[in-house]
Amino acid sequence: GTRVDVNGVVRRQLGSRKASFAPMETATGATGMEYGGITPIGLPADWPLLVDAAVVDRPHVLIGSGTRRGKLIVPGKAFLDLPGAVVLEGLGVN
Repeated sequence: GTRVDVNGVVRRQLGSRKASFAPMETATGATGMEYGGITPIGLPADWPLLVDAAVVDRPHVLIGSGTRRGKLIVPGKAFLDLPGAVVLEGLGVN
């Protein structure tokens, strides 16, 4: 029931007038991961990784593995150690 506040929190964090998700070809080409399985682990170093504070507080989080068929279960606090990670309050909205 939670979604990313792209036109509020994300736009302000990036300092832009408008924000949107990358086209599929851009995301898969830059990451080497499959569409539908892109994970925050192993993203290009120059990509910001915006993480809702509630994710960090979770004991475990289910994320993609880079392929559509696989998933990873990681501690929420593991996001703090990922390159480019920025923890934001209110990133996810109901």
